[in-house]
Amino acid sequence: PHFTMLGQSLGSMVLALECLLRLTPHVFVDTTGYAFSYPLANLLGGCTVASYTHYPTISTDMLARVYEQRPTYNNRAGVANSTAASRAKALYYRLFALLYGVVGRFAHVVMVNSTWTFNHISSLWAIPKRTHIVYPPCDTTTLRKMPLNGERGSREPLVVSVGQFRPEKDHMLQLESFRLFLQKRSKNKNKNESKSIADGEPRLVMIGGCRNEGDQARVDELRRKADRWGIGGQVDIKTNIPFPELLAYLGRGLVGIHTMWNEHFGIGVVEFMAAGVVTLAHASGGPKADIVVDVARQRTGYLASTAEEYADAMSDIFAAYYDRGDRGRAELDAMRVAARQHSTTFSDERFLATFTDIIKQYL
Repeated sequence: PHFTMLGQSLGSMVLALECLLRLTPHVFVDTTGYAFSYPLANLLGGCTVASYTHYPTISTDMLARVYEQRPTYNNRAGVANSTAASRAKALYYRLFALLYGVVGRFAHVVMVNSTWTFNHISSLWAIPKRTHIVYPPCDTTTLRKMPLNGERGSREPLVVSVGQFRPEKDHMLQLESFRLFLQKRSKNKNKNESKSIADGEPRLVMIGGCRNEGDQARVDELRRKADRWGIGGQVDIKTNIPFPELLAYLGRGLVGIHTMWNEHFGIGVVEFMAAGVVTLAHASGGPKADIVVDVARQRTGYLASTAEEYADAMSDIFAAYYDRGDRGRAELDAMRVAARQHSTTFSDERFLATFTDIIKQYL
């Protein structure tokens, strides 16, 4: 498909107009990101317009990828490899960004889900005084009740990933990082710097939903790559598993790995922290700015960007838990306790209180 953003935005205007004709509310609250509906609600409906934006329709990062001619999941290689096509797409993005900035300013109050989203929306809509960060509700009550060190009093050597098998989740980076980690651990074993693990060798467990043939193709490619690299026996890919089984893995695993670049928030990262796994997230977006942050000078997890950095972080975590004795485990325990406590920052109750307090100011 072509001109997807423009088509969806124009379609949202038609939908908004139909809704306003059927019932014109006093307060128009948008949580879907359809900013092109705001002028209609504001000017034609006379509504107070409130926006809760999870992800900007366009961002400066998207523009940068086009300018750099960098192929990604939303910048096809055919476009990225053509200077003329890249220039045309960059012009389209710039014009759309200008329109997006104009319509966004018709909101009376804007709430966003993270510092990353705040910075992008403030840049595009230019109404920072009417823009507020309201972290999304993450119900982690069940996860926080899990024993910190598992049912058996010890975590298993599992690196657990949770996320749909969509291209932006970058599961291939997880696989490559795990392969490098195994190579490093094998070298350290040969030097007698790493001990054998009673529960067996480290395993990567990828858990996620498969929505369609595209997702299944990515899963099949991950399995082929793991076999080609000789690590297929230590990689488990679990698709569409029941929720209790997912909880069991989070209760048993040692590391929770997240590799999506510039994720706007990262509820899955919060869930890792609440469950007590050592969190290893991508050093960008919401995870870097809001979630995996120091609390009272105590680390709450690890951040990485490249396969080498992820492998080094896994090496450090496994060494602390299995090779350095009680002192290493105590350091990880302090990190995990702080992370679990920090996860309550994103509770349902805090979201409701903050959301209603801000809305009241504009009614």
